[in-house]
Amino acid sequence: MKALCIVNTGQNEIRDVAAMSLGADEVVVDISYVGFCGSDLNTFLGLNPLVSFPRIPGHEASGFIVEKGSAVGDELKIGQSVILWPYSACGKCTSCMSGRANACRYNQTLGVQRDGALREKMVIRADCVVPNTSLSPKMQVLVEPLSVGFHAVARGRTEASDTVVVMGCGMIGVGAIMGAAARGARVIAVDTSPEKEEIARFAGASEFLTQSGEDLQAKISALTDDHGANVVIEAVGLPITFVTAIDIACFCGRVVYVGYSKAPVTYETKFFNLKELDIMGSRNAMRDDFSAVIQSLEALGDKAERLITKEFTMDDAADALPYWQNNRNDVLKLVVKL
Repeated sequence: MKALCIVNTGQNEIRDVAAMSLGADEVVVDISYVGFCGSDLNTFLGLNPLVSFPRIPGHEASGFIVEKGSAVGDELKIGQSVILWPYSACGKCTSCMSGRANACRYNQTLGVQRDGALREKMVIRADCVVPNTSLSPKMQVLVEPLSVGFHAVARGRTEASDTVVVMGCGMIGVGAIMGAAARGARVIAVDTSPEKEEIARFAGASEFLTQSGEDLQAKISALTDDHGANVVIEAVGLPITFVTAIDIACFCGRVVYVGYSKAPVTYETKFFNLKELDIMGSRNAMRDDFSAVIQSLEALGDKAERLITKEFTMDDAADALPYWQNNRNDVLKLVVKL
């Protein structure tokens, strides 16, 4: 069975791998499409501390059930179109017990802590597939990455009366823009790359800004009658954007961090208190977020194709991550058709 394997920093190749054994509570999925995530690019570049080599990437995947384990019920059928649920949950940690399994302390995401779905067939637990017939297999791979942004919007308790600033217009940021716009909020998108404006406005942003730091703070102040943003979603992962998110939030606003800063962040913490901010982290997604994304993609129809930058075949899948590395400002989403 063919699979794409990242064998070391800057090295990936198509390999023959053994077929996975099928357990009683598992299904075999014939993989149709797999999307590449920024975490996959970081793995390829040797910048993902959660990954050991070699690793099969792929946590954004769609396909069809071709075999079922003996304990899988009739709710799943052979030939059924499904989206893979890439996370795991222990059921025993405080996150799981509080109904927030997306933040499971012991989560192992496909393609990160364990081998992923960029292979011809994937064996996965039956409760880790999401049946769907309303989207094409190609569009189904957009659900998981967009749902991470939708989850950040939910964490921020976003309402129609809010002004939401989304910092970063990669795929997660685009998901946050779509999620906030779907709730009726005014969305101001921020990215230092002017090339991102078209896709940000397509996703639902009413304004697009390229400023940073104090210049951005002044611009947001002007656009909000000096109030600031009700909700700020940080989807960049840099110290300057972490700090700026606090600066541009309004008094009693909400700040949601979905980006990861790889360097220490220094704050003037008085604004935490003076503004009485709600400062939240956001991780992965929940089933409700998947459902909300599916509904938005259904509404977009064929227009959702604009979210995919380039499609590769399995035979040339090893070219995808180097392509992304060399065309960072131009890539939103790369997918592989198996």
